[in-house]
Amino acid sequence: MSRDALVVGINTYTHLPGLNAPAGDAEAIAQHLETYGGFQVRRLPPYADPFADNAQRVARNAEVSLPQLRQALVNLFKPESRQVPETALLYFSGHGIRDTVGVAEGYLATSDVNPQQEFFGLSLRWLRRLLAESEVRQQVIWLDCCYSGEILNVEEAYPGEGRDRCFIAASRDFEVAYEEVGSARSVLTAALLEGLQPGRYGDRPINNTLLTDHINQSLSGATQRSVCYNSGSPILLTSPWVAPKPAVIPGDRSEDCPYKGLNFFDCNDHDPQYFFGRQRLVDKLLDEVRLKPGTASNFLAIVGASGSGKSSVLRAGLLHQLKRGQRLQGSDTWDIRLFLPGEHPLQSLAQVFVDESAIRTDLERQNQLKLAEEMILDGAAGLQRWMKGKPETFRLVLAIDQFEEVFTLCQQPAEREQFFALLMEALAAMPTQLCIVLAMRADFVGKCFEQAYSGLATQVQAHLVPVIPMTRAELTDAICEPARRAHLTLEAELVQQLLTDVERSPGNLPLLQYTLTELWKQRQDNTLQLRTYAQLGGVTGTLEQRADTVYASLTPPQQATARHIFINLTQLGEGTEDTRRRVFQSSLVNYQHPEVTVATVIKRLADENLIVTNELVSKATGERQAVVDVAHEALIRHWKQLRKWLDENRDLIRQQRKIEIAAEEWQAKGKTNAYLLSGRLLGDARIFQKQYGQTLPFSELATLFIHRSSSRHRQNRLGFFLLGILTPLGLTMIVV
Repeated sequence: MSRDALVVGINTYTHLPGLNAPAGDAEAIAQHLETYGGFQVRRLPPYADPFADNAQRVARNAEVSLPQLRQALVNLFKPESRQVPETALLYFSGHGIRDTVGVAEGYLATSDVNPQQEFFGLSLRWLRRLLAESEVRQQVIWLDCCYSGEILNVEEAYPGEGRDRCFIAASRDFEVAYEEVGSARSVLTAALLEGLQPGRYGDRPINNTLLTDHINQSLSGATQRSVCYNSGSPILLTSPWVAPKPAVIPGDRSEDCPYKGLNFFDCNDHDPQYFFGRQRLVDKLLDEVRLKPGTASNFLAIVGASGSGKSSVLRAGLLHQLKRGQRLQGSDTWDIRLFLPGEHPLQSLAQVFVDESAIRTDLERQNQLKLAEEMILDGAAGLQRWMKGKPETFRLVLAIDQFEEVFTLCQQPAEREQFFALLMEALAAMPTQLCIVLAMRADFVGKCFEQAYSGLATQVQAHLVPVIPMTRAELTDAICEPARRAHLTLEAELVQQLLTDVERSPGNLPLLQYTLTELWKQRQDNTLQLRTYAQLGGVTGTLEQRADTVYASLTPPQQATARHIFINLTQLGEGTEDTRRRVFQSSLVNYQHPEVTVATVIKRLADENLIVTNELVSKATGERQAVVDVAHEALIRHWKQLRKWLDENRDLIRQQRKIEIAAEEWQAKGKTNAYLLSGRLLGDARIFQKQYGQTLPFSELATLFIHRSSSRHRQNRLGFFLLGILTPLGLTMIVV
C-alpha cells in the first residue's frame, strides 16, 4: 500500500514576522510518519543533514515559495503517474492568513507572501478543489496555522462516496493559533505527536478517529479551538507496521460483548464504538443533512428492508456523529429529539419535549406533558414559539425511527394526517432551524405515496436514501472490528462461513448479530469458534433454536402465556410483511393469563433477549406503565413456531383486534354508552368470545366492554318489551 506525505514547516518570511516552532514541528511529524506510519515523506523546505548521512530534514532558515508549495501539492494529490498513492497526507505549519475583503478566504502563507500587495499565498479554496479532483482515496490534511478552520467552510470540503478524509485544523476560521508556553512545540502539533504515540491504545493501531478524539479531548480547554472532520472509512496513521491476519484477532478476555443480539446499535456512550461496516452510508447521510446554501437539507428518509440495519445506521451512525460534531462542524450544538410514532404519533412527538432531567414529581411530569401537547396541537406555530429566542445557529432535529408505525399502529387516519401536516408545515416555516430524519421499512414507502399527505410524499421521493446490502468488505468489518475492540479472537474459518451464510440472505443482519452474541456467550479461551457455530445451527438456525429451547423450558401454562404474548406483539400485515407491535403489559393480563404468570414469562423472555421491556408515561395520570415489544422483527419472520401460530389464526386475530380497538376507543371516550357494541357487531363479539375465547382470549378491557355492551343490549330489550306492553294500555286510557 503506497503512503505518501508532504510535510511543510516555514520559519522564514520576507514580509511577515519569523516563527520559531514550524520547522521543528514539521521534522518531528515527518520522522514519526516515517518510523511508525510507513509513509514516504517529502519535506519543505528540504535540508540534507551532513551529520546523518545527508538524511533529509526540514530546514529551519530556508524559504518556501508559492510555486514550490503548489507544485509539491500537485505531485502529492494529482501525480502524473497512474499509480496514485492509496493514502496522501499534508502537514503544514507556518503563518495562516485570512482575507476578509468582500468574500472571506483563507490562505497558507508561503515565505514570499506580501499582504500589503494583496499577495496572501496558497488559497485554501484552491486546495479544496485539488482534493476534490484527486484520485487519492485516503486524504489527510493537518494544518497548524492561524485561521486554518477555513479549510472546512465550503461544500468542496465534504466529499461524497468514495473518499476517506481526515481534516485537522489548529483553530477556527476566525482564530489565531499559538505555540505552547515553555515548549518548542505549537499547541496543535504537541497534541498530534501525543495522540500518535505508539502504545497509547495498547496494541491497537492508531487511526484518524482515535487521533481526532484525542485532539478534541486534549485541547478542550485551550485558547484556540481545534476543528476536526472525518469521513469515510478509518484511515490507518501510525503503528508498528505489522499487518495482522484479518480474521484472527488475539487479545485478553473481555466481559463486554461487542455485538447487539437482536437489538439495534444505539446512540449512547457504549454502542457506537462497536458499530462498523456502514461508514460510507453514514457519510452520505451526514452530507444530506449538512446545511448548504441554496439547497434543501432539512429532510431525510432512510429506507431499507426489514433486517437491513436502518435503526442502527440512524442511531449509532448518523445521530452519534451529529452529537460528536467532528464530521459535521457545529452539529454537536444541535438539539436532537428521537422518538417512535406508536399508536398516537402526536402524543409521542409531544413526549420528546418533556425535560425528564428537570422533573422531580409525577405532577411536574404531567404538567410538562400537558404544555407540550398544547404546543403540538398548535402545529407549526407551536414549534415556532418553542424555537423563539434560540440562536441563529440553533437547529432542531426530529429523528423518527420505525416510521412505518404511523401506518401499522396508528388506527385513526385523521390523527395520522394531522401528524404529517404538522411536520410538513413546520418544515416549510423553519427551513434552516428544523430538520426531520425518518427511518422506515422499504415495503411501507408506497403507503407514503397513497396521498399527498401535506407534502410528505414529495419529500420522501426527493430525499430518500436506501440502505442497501453491505459489501463483503463491510460485512467483514462488522464482524471483525468489534471483536478487535473487545480483544476477542475469531477463527478465520468461522469468519469465512459467516460471510458466506449472510451473503446468501442480505436481510439477515439481525440474525448475524444474534449469532455472534451467542458465539460470544459460548466462547472458549476468549475465542469464537466454528465448531460452536455449527452446533448453534448457523446464522439462520441460531435464533430459532434458542427460541424453541426457551419455549420448551416453560411449564404448559407458561407456554400458553408465551404464545399469547407473542401473538399480541405481532401486527398483521395488510399487503406487507407482519411487523412488531408494542403493547402495555397490563393489556396482556386476563382471566386465562393472570398478572403473576404474565410477569414471570415476560421476565424470562426478556432475560433471553427475545423481547424487550420499557416504560411509557400515562397521559392521564402521569404514572409510568410497562410496555412490551419483540426484540426484533427477525423473530417474527424466522421463528417457525410463531409463524405457525399466526398463520393458523390470522383471520381470527384480525377479528379479535377489531374488538380490542373498539374497546380502547370506548375507554378513551370515557366509557360512554354511545360507543358500546350493538346489533350484529355485538353478536359477532359474543360468538367469538364463546367459540375462540380459550385460544385467543380478550383483554380484561375488551371483556368488560363486551359485558357492558351485552348489559346495555338487555336493558334496551327490556325497555322495548315494557314499552310494547304499556303503550296499548296508555292508548286505551286515552280513549276512555
